[in-house]
Amino acid sequence: MPLWRLPWLLPLLLMALPCPAAQELVRYPRAMPGGDFRPTYPLAQLQLALDKAGSDARIVPSDHYMEQDRALLNLEQGKAVDVVWTMTSREREQRLLPVRIPLDRGLYGWRVALVRADNQHLLANVRDLSDLTRWRAGQGHDWPDTSILRSHGLRVEVSSSYESLFLMLRAGRFDYFPRAVLEVRGELQHSGGNDLTLDEHLALRYPTALYFFFSPDNPQLAETVRRGLEVALADGSFEQLFQQYHGADLHAAQMDRRRIIEISNPLLPEETPLQRTELWYHP
Repeated sequence: MPLWRLPWLLPLLLMALPCPAAQELVRYPRAMPGGDFRPTYPLAQLQLALDKAGSDARIVPSDHYMEQDRALLNLEQGKAVDVVWTMTSREREQRLLPVRIPLDRGLYGWRVALVRADNQHLLANVRDLSDLTRWRAGQGHDWPDTSILRSHGLRVEVSSSYESLFLMLRAGRFDYFPRAVLEVRGELQHSGGNDLTLDEHLALRYPTALYFFFSPDNPQLAETVRRGLEVALADGSFEQLFQQYHGADLHAAQMDRRRIIEISNPLLPEETPLQRTELWYHP
């Protein structure tokens, strides 16, 4: 008897057919309005790592905008996001699962300052930390940098909002805004107006690393990304992507023309792979 004469049989046959597995989604924190240019490099490295590891996972933004503190809390609780990239600290590595390959090659610890254009020589005569204590820095309230700077006696004004820090600088609520050399050029381009400029005189440098962090409940994803990053390091594609996105930033920062103040990082975990020299930028 033809199958069309047995209508009850067709649904059973369809149910028996194998269904394609749903594609895994890797959720990252949706950038706040105005900051959507900032995740382009970490997202490119994340996709590269997944590809190199042979994963077909797809990266998608979270449903809602997230400041850093909220993103880290959601990651710890296994809600809303599956990965966050951020500077490491002892506290963060205790709460979360880091992949200890610095996406920034350590350059988030190389800090130059945004200042108001009408005060562009503010730091011209700063020779050491004691000189720098005259001026107030601006930072995020939950950024490790805030504690690092304060641990060396520097004055720091804080905000819970990344965007408001630019407004506070413009309003004179603080005097300079230390930014990583990989961030500052893009931030100037997107900050609007010409009332802010990059200080040309000084740089702070301290050891740190920008890592991908994962939930402790998701070690499989962390291992997949770690494996993919190691492959990308070995075949040169990691460095190629880094230069594609940040080569011009390093050139524009002109670190060789600056006075550099070296400071320690009391938040740096002992597990930081400083001995793997291939992971770090060397001028």
